Parts: sequence; structure tokens; C-alpha cells
Amino acid sequence: MQNIKDTKLGSTEFPSGIRVDHDPDDLWGDSRFVVNIGPTHPAMHGALRMVAKLNGETIESSYCEMGYTHRAKEKLGENRTYHQFIVYTDRLNYCSSLMNNVGYALAVEKLMGIEVPERCVWIRMIVSEIARVIDHLVCIGINAVDLGAFSYFLYGYHQREEAYTIIEKLCGARLTTSYTRIGGLMQDAPEGFEREVKAWVAKTRTVLDEMDRLLTGNKIWQMRTVGVTPFNKEQCLQYSYSGPNARAAGLDIDLRRDQPYLYYKNVEFDVPVCQNGDTFDRYLVRVHEIRQSLNIIAQCADRMKKGPIWSEDKRVRIPDKDVVHNTMEGLIYHFKFFMTGFDVPAGEAYTAIEASNGELAFYIVSKGGPKAHRMRIRGPSVWHYQGISPMVKGWKIADLIGALGSVNVIAGELDR
Repeated sequence: MQNIKDTKLGSTEFPSGIRVDHDPDDLWGDSRFVVNIGPTHPAMHGALRMVAKLNGETIESSYCEMGYTHRAKEKLGENRTYHQFIVYTDRLNYCSSLMNNVGYALAVEKLMGIEVPERCVWIRMIVSEIARVIDHLVCIGINAVDLGAFSYFLYGYHQREEAYTIIEKLCGARLTTSYTRIGGLMQDAPEGFEREVKAWVAKTRTVLDEMDRLLTGNKIWQMRTVGVTPFNKEQCLQYSYSGPNARAAGLDIDLRRDQPYLYYKNVEFDVPVCQNGDTFDRYLVRVHEIRQSLNIIAQCADRMKKGPIWSEDKRVRIPDKDVVHNTMEGLIYHFKFFMTGFDVPAGEAYTAIEASNGELAFYIVSKGGPKAHRMRIRGPSVWHYQGISPMVKGWKIADLIGALGSVNVIAGELDR
């Protein structure tokens, strides 16, 4: 049998007409090749694709592609009424959909000059911080799974499911909630909600301590993450990083503290900051942020009082069911509200919140009427994904998987 290395490789004519000249010495003397990482591999955390030039397993250069799950969210926002668009915000970062609802509602309320009652604000803060905890538990848990620590994920997964049970009692849904309404909430929290939330907080603190002991000091975990794929402060600024990924590199920025919204200025919490910006620090910041979010949730539950959850502004107030069922006027208004929406005065508003992955913002331009004239969404995953290529240059494929999991790119937020 003839050895393939002894075969003289000349020019090859492909059907497309492209002519490729092969040099046998280069073919066997160089281990460089191009490989697709994704878009359907489970370690890519969504339909993401990276085209990487490898030398063995070392990434020499790469570029990232997005758009595999693009659903034209912003254009939908311009072709749906303000009320109808609420359900679409759930599908941005679906790991923390409750928070997306709140950010969008704040933008429309800013346009309309609406203030919601105190109880509504406290509930919005509770669900936002529960969403942050859920998101971080998924991020650090799946990041650990990607690097071989499967048992760690199960601890956080249980507490996440317990949180979803609480959310289900609020609105009947677990993942895509559509709980927040412009000017209020879908419905009030059930009796005993505060007590149940505080019990979940206490249990989650205990579980998180156990998770911390299990993984943070683990020698194998540290070898795979400490000093691996660092992204320093200057690079974070160049790529507009925000949230935990920026704070892991020493950028002490948190919109809850620096540009307070809701009642965040009335609660006490710390902003965890690390300095190295590596995979380990991105993990560690999220672990500490979970603790701070649990503290915020407990404070909100203690301060909640009985009261209304709806603004009395008649433009956005959905009529009560007994009014709809028993009066002709209520029935007509109900159908009018859901079929044609409510008018928003002309103007523009930009509202940013500190979402679980960073700055999530809604920019709305209104020319009057029930639909936005223009809508743009600033999803933090768009900026974070662009930094993956420089972040992993010179590192191994296995390090790329750890880096991508620690950055926590969510495809629904990336491809709006």
C-alpha cells in the first residue's frame, strides 16, 4: 500500500472553479487548521458560532458570528402596542425574564410620566433580584458543568426551581413570566408571599455557602480558571463591558447604586469587585452578587406593606374583572385596551437598569399613538460576545469553553 505522505499533491480543481495549490511540505509540516466551534454544540450556550484558526488546540485567531436566532425584537416593538410588547421582553434574557419586564415598563412609564404605588415598587425589586439570583445560579452552575464539575450545578438548580415555584404563585408562569404591567403588575402577591420569600432566602444562603465550599477552593477548578482568559479593565472599556464581567476586571460600576431606580437607594448592599478579569473572577463576582441580592430581597420583604399595586392613571389602568363582567362600559374599555392599546404622548425615553449580565436599556421614540415609532434595546450580551475573540486568543479550546460560560452570553439577548 502506498504511503499517503509519498503522494505528490498538485493542484485541485473544485466544482466552484476555485483552484487550490497544495504544497506537500506545508501540508505535513504545519498543524494549523480552521474549525467551526458551534453553532449547535451544547457548550456554546445557544446558537453561537466561532470560526477559529487553530494551531493544534491553541486558538491563534478567530471571529464570532451572531444572528442565528434573530427575531427582530425592535421591529416587533414598533408594530405591537406598548402593552402587547411586554411578552416579547421575556424572550430577551430568558434566564431573568422578570427583570426585562421591569426595565421595559420603566421606559414607557417615563414617557408617560407615571409613578406606581409603593407596594408595586417593592415587589418589582423582589422579582428583579430573584431573577438575578436565578440567572447567576444558572451561569456559575453551567460554567462548572462545562469544566467537569457536574455535582455543583445540582445544588443551585434545586434552589432555582424553588424560586420558580414562588414566581409561579405570582403569575402562573415559571420561565417567561410577563408579570410586570405598564403602571402596575399583573396581580398582587399572594397572602404569605413575604414569609415564603424570606424562607427561600435563608435556605439559598445555606446552599450557596455549601456550593462555595465545594468549588471555590477546589484545586482543579482553580487550575482551570485562575489567570485563564483574562480581560483587563482597559479591554472592558474598549468593548463596552458592563455588569459582573466588568466588575470582575476592576470597573466599580453598578447602576443600582450609581443611577438609582425603583427604591435601590433605600436598601443596603455592597457591589463586589475583583481585579484580574479572568474566568475565576467572573465566577467569584457572581457568587458574591447572589449574596447581595439575597440581602436586598430580605430587606424588600421586610418593608412591604399592604396597598395598591396599580397607578390610578386611567390611560394604563386595566379594569378589574368584576367591572368587566358586570358593566357594559367596563367590557368595552377592556376590549379597547387590549385590541388597540393606549396612547403614549410624543417624546423619547432611555431607561437603563442593572440587569443580571450588565446594562439593559430600552430606548423608545414616540410620535403619539399606541405603538412606538422607534425602539432600540441595549442588550449587554451583544457587547460581551464581541470581546470573546480577543479574550481567548492564544488560549486552548478548553479554555474558550470556560471563558464563554463565565461571560454568560444569552442568545435571546444577543439576537434581538
